[in-house]
Amino acid sequence: MKNWSNTYEYRAPRIVAPTTVDEVRRVVAEADRVRPLGSKHSFNGIADTTGTLVDMTALPVEVTIDEAAGTATVSGGTRYGVIAAALDAAGFALHNMGSLPHISVAGAVATGTHGSGVGLGNLSSAIRGLELVTADGDLRRVTADDPELAGSVVALGALGPAVRVTVAVEPRYLIRQDTYRGLPWDTMLGSFREVAGGAYSISVFTNWVEDEVEQLWVKRRVDSEDAQVDDRYFGAARDLEERPELVPGVTDNLTRRGVAVPWHFGLPHFRLDVPPSAGDEIQTEYFVAIDDAGAALSAVRALGDRIAPHLTVTELRTMAADGLWLSPASGRDSLAIHFTWRNHPDEVFALLPAIEEALAPFAPRPHWGKLNRVDPAGFATAYPRLGDQRELVLRHDPAGKFRNEYLDRVLGLGASEELPETSAPMGR
Repeated sequence: MKNWSNTYEYRAPRIVAPTTVDEVRRVVAEADRVRPLGSKHSFNGIADTTGTLVDMTALPVEVTIDEAAGTATVSGGTRYGVIAAALDAAGFALHNMGSLPHISVAGAVATGTHGSGVGLGNLSSAIRGLELVTADGDLRRVTADDPELAGSVVALGALGPAVRVTVAVEPRYLIRQDTYRGLPWDTMLGSFREVAGGAYSISVFTNWVEDEVEQLWVKRRVDSEDAQVDDRYFGAARDLEERPELVPGVTDNLTRRGVAVPWHFGLPHFRLDVPPSAGDEIQTEYFVAIDDAGAALSAVRALGDRIAPHLTVTELRTMAADGLWLSPASGRDSLAIHFTWRNHPDEVFALLPAIEEALAPFAPRPHWGKLNRVDPAGFATAYPRLGDQRELVLRHDPAGKFRNEYLDRVLGLGASEELPETSAPMGR
């Protein structure tokens, strides 16, 4: 079995797809090693195991709304797009969504996945509780007032499968997204926070070598379907195409532009009813403080000629600081520098150290579910609460049932200092 983009092959000898929570509990209790698996959107070995993979997507969809508390409790293996549709039908919304509505709720929050918005926390920041299967097959509830919640949300699956997740909700709203082209790089580098903060959610797309930023996707909360917008944004011109190309030749999987739509159709970039993105790709992503955006982007742009031949597109997104221990935005408003690579595994793997070296002055944090070449010391530096996370994992799973080579390495639990094989993409 391979991941969503067919660029990582799972090595687990056994894969099961439980259809009830009790079955998940039984499988976990009986296994020596086990890892939960969601939508298979990771690009490294974080979800792999030498034991049993538990496919959480076969569990039934659950959405239970608590209006008084302003929360909804949902099944962890369900895709965000499915949960969002159910919430919208009941008059509610999430504060943010990722670019893909196809990803599972538990998998996304466990790895710190995000949408974009200077004032918006990532998806994990909305979590108000979890129901986890422990190593002995029991259920453990972590509530909003539990001091362990900050280490249990972005926990990389190391505390057990999350069968239910409680998330903050708010009244439903409309989003209008428009595309702008021709933003000068000088404007981007000199006023990044202002450009990125000029609407509810902003995504910037570049290939690093053009004189202007190729596209800005500007998503605004609006009060009516006929809301009007400006034709200029920091000097960039509004594009009147309803569905611009993000990947050359691919337009029919993108959400709509130029009209107001329900939030769950406007915040994601891609439609739920078609395959997302381009496929056959590798992804990497690094997070830096938003106040370092200009200098960090300039450092990466200096590598543009080396990056471009292997790149499909880079997306720049932002998120507000949070207090989750392993969140990429923990303690600082953040810029995410995301690379969607062509399926050039050897070239990409060789190029990553140069990118990481360019970003080193800005304390970059790699995305947990994407390819990187960061060593254990680098993870410890990037995530100051990593020691607390390690203690939490050892307290709840001292035998390491939920760990694997990747987690032992990044958590500093005695794995080799060498890059494990599970960090590298599979060959073409």
